[in-house]
Amino acid sequence: MTRMTNRAKLLITVAAGTLMPCAAFAQDAAPAAHSDDEIVVTAQKREQKLLDVPVSISVVSGEELKEQGAASLTDYAGYVPGLQVTTTGTPGQTTITLRGIAPLTASQTVGIYLDDAPVGSSAIYNRGGQFSLDLLPYDIERIEVLRGPQGTLYGASSIGGLLKYVTVSPSTTKFSVRGGVEGFGINGAGQLGWAGQTMFNAPLVEGKLGVTGSFAWRKTPGFVNSVNNASLRDQNDYEQVGGRAALLWQASDRFTARLTAIYQDLDSNGNGLYAADLTGKRLGDGMSYNNYVGEAFKTELQYYAATLDYDFGGVTATSTTTHSTTHATQLQDATYAFGVLFPLLTGGAIAPGVTPFEIKLGLRKWTEEVRLASASGGRFEWLVGGFYTDEKSSNSQLVRSYDMAGNVIPALDPLATVGLPATYKEYAVFGNATLRFGKRFEVTGGVRWARNDQTFRQISSGAIVPQANDPGKSSEEVVTWSVSPQVHLNKDAMLYARVATGYRPGGPNVIVPNVPPSVGSDTLTNYEAGFKADLAGHAVSIDIAAFYMDWNDIQVTRAFGGVSGQANGGRARSQGVEGTLEMRPTPGLTLGLTASYTDAKLSEDVPEISGADGDQLPGVPKFSGSARLDYHAGFGDRLSGDFGIGVRHASSRLSLVESDPLTARATPYTAVDLNAALNIGEHWKLRAYARNLLDDKGELQRSTLTDGLNQPSFLAITPLQPRTIGVAFDLSF
Repeated sequence: MTRMTNRAKLLITVAAGTLMPCAAFAQDAAPAAHSDDEIVVTAQKREQKLLDVPVSISVVSGEELKEQGAASLTDYAGYVPGLQVTTTGTPGQTTITLRGIAPLTASQTVGIYLDDAPVGSSAIYNRGGQFSLDLLPYDIERIEVLRGPQGTLYGASSIGGLLKYVTVSPSTTKFSVRGGVEGFGINGAGQLGWAGQTMFNAPLVEGKLGVTGSFAWRKTPGFVNSVNNASLRDQNDYEQVGGRAALLWQASDRFTARLTAIYQDLDSNGNGLYAADLTGKRLGDGMSYNNYVGEAFKTELQYYAATLDYDFGGVTATSTTTHSTTHATQLQDATYAFGVLFPLLTGGAIAPGVTPFEIKLGLRKWTEEVRLASASGGRFEWLVGGFYTDEKSSNSQLVRSYDMAGNVIPALDPLATVGLPATYKEYAVFGNATLRFGKRFEVTGGVRWARNDQTFRQISSGAIVPQANDPGKSSEEVVTWSVSPQVHLNKDAMLYARVATGYRPGGPNVIVPNVPPSVGSDTLTNYEAGFKADLAGHAVSIDIAAFYMDWNDIQVTRAFGGVSGQANGGRARSQGVEGTLEMRPTPGLTLGLTASYTDAKLSEDVPEISGADGDQLPGVPKFSGSARLDYHAGFGDRLSGDFGIGVRHASSRLSLVESDPLTARATPYTAVDLNAALNIGEHWKLRAYARNLLDDKGELQRSTLTDGLNQPSFLAITPLQPRTIGVAFDLSF
């Protein structure tokens, strides 16, 4: 989670940008084609039937998200095998894990794509792994989740897998408008939540030019109080505003151009965390935290993209250019960590006080990808391309010092000021090819070469940090590859094997004596075998995979003579089985089952994180699974109905590696979800949903937080969101 723990405390870990002594502390944006027989995706940067993709992949449609009342990653992660999402209770403060490859620092291990380009920071100082993109789902065509490293086609930081948002593409032939309003309540919240959204599509020139746009506004109430500040009631409420516009120009049968602009803003007044004492007893009413000041969070995304396609006749050229800016501001109450140090720092002259900790993150990112691809369906398919990204990021941190009455303490204010501006540039070339030997057997393989050059500067001052203004830099080259033989038993059944590698970039280190000038990338090799099929006349669909992943040179935080920096330390392995089974016994009825067993452990001692060979890795339940039943029925000429019930379960998970004396274990959960809809004619729909209907008290995360002397202080708990019930009205024409 993004809170400060003994591994990620302000000014003591590089993940938080720190310098203090340790002792102190796929694709193109073409829509999926849904029919009775197939789902088409572009996970390998060309259109393919889902059954033909030799990768373990799940697809969640935007329509499913809307029907189930899903509003964030945590709402649907439980229905995707191997996908785990932890937050501090609001979207945007999110860590994503696939197949047990949990980030042990603040950089991401799951790549995030928005249509045809990566989003988020590639550098190690911008907390890309803790602030993952969490889009409002209203204008999403589908979400593709690819498990296992995707380094060949998608590059850096996708060692665990990839999560890709695909937005709705404009139509040049059909005019449509839809909109909706929604109201919902969360158990324990002091008020109701609401949402409104609208979307349109208009062909400006029939068959040539089309435009689509959308706008969504959502207000979610809070349900967490503070045991230390009576004014902080329902403090974890948040507001989301988002909009998108896209223009598609079909200039000719050969040339198309698509322009996209996306804006999203999230403003939260506090975190959705509970506090408990070290015995596990929750404080206050059991739905309270122990902060003294509000812990606001705000993030804003602006994203612009231009995608050009030209068909030369058998070969298609594609160019995608994107520019994005991201700003995030997070306020944490660090009183428990630093306030207790005031008497020690001043010889007892000052009593313990309040210490707000503010971090501001900024990112400006340009990307360019150019590729050539052969036509699909031949004996030999190929794709070659080049990629470039230019990123400039900032990380500014400020710790203030106040007495308990709220007055500034001049001798200690500011307690610390830290700045970590950085740049990241990456160049890559890649290729992917499939060779078919008849109708039954084919082999797909790929390779990617990448080089990144980074610079950063560490700037610090304050009462408890040394004054510094020092530069650093690093460079590295990495080669990743993949190979996948496939046997097609028939046109609807495939056996495949896959060996693939991926990497997460390293970067420049803190500049102090005895600390290496840079940390290298960590790498991962995945071995996988799977089976996909549509059986019994498409009445049964199955997708199952077994995997073994070898993770080398893991990026960790390490002590170098009393100062924390990053290092490469140790190895881990993750192995398991994951699968999806979908049955359609009668028209209108669908039963879906998912399951994932993941055994992720260190495979050698890693003293830097108090880890021993055989320790379970953090953030990942050994078992998770779900079951869903969906039914559609007609009631006459103008009426029809939809009904769905789902159950999602996850076993307990650790906050740190198993041997760490400060690790904590979250309790398991089993949540029941319901949804129903009445369709009136072609234009009207009434919907209702319930998430966590039985109000299960399970937890997504539980961590032991320590004080300034590194002594256990209390437990911070991210709960499963309490029972949420909503109703909605949609109109479309």
